[in-house]
Amino acid sequence: MKTLIIIDAQNEFSPGGKRPVPEHSRIIGVIRNSVEQAREKGGHIAWVRHFNRPTESPAFVPGTWGAEFVPDLVPAPGADKEREFQKEVYGAFTGTDLGAWLKTIGGSQVEIMGFYTHGCVSTTAREAIMAGFTVYIQREGTGACAMSHELLGAQTAEEVRRTALLQLANMGAIVFGVHQI
Repeated sequence: MKTLIIIDAQNEFSPGGKRPVPEHSRIIGVIRNSVEQAREKGGHIAWVRHFNRPTESPAFVPGTWGAEFVPDLVPAPGADKEREFQKEVYGAFTGTDLGAWLKTIGGSQVEIMGFYTHGCVSTTAREAIMAGFTVYIQREGTGACAMSHELLGAQTAEEVRRTALLQLANMGAIVFGVHQI
């Protein structure tokens, strides 16, 4: 059975947050559905929450609304198969005991969902691949933002997401659509 890893399902990515992602509510719906399915099957869920360091931007500050999980999308109280991990960097394996926990529960496959596809989702997926896990990513369960650069040009949020997923697929991640697998 795959362990579900939810990356940064926090208010900061909602329309009222400091890092809004297009179609946030639709993506949250996909994540919520996957969480419900994992719970019904008795699966493990890793909940990852990002906090910025005090010297970084005012987003994801501990104790603020933006740093909180999206309402009703939180670890189940008292659930022994769900655990929260807090990080200060892009990857959920760096600086946490996520990898050790996955080994303890006998996990060899992970399904990663959440925000930003090009940042924390991508870095966590790369860390998981390097640690020997089979990595699955549900395309519709991830979200990104538009990006631009003076020299490199611009990409829409969908282009950023697609590019990040294409790179991960090229590295061995299994990217699938909501009606696959």
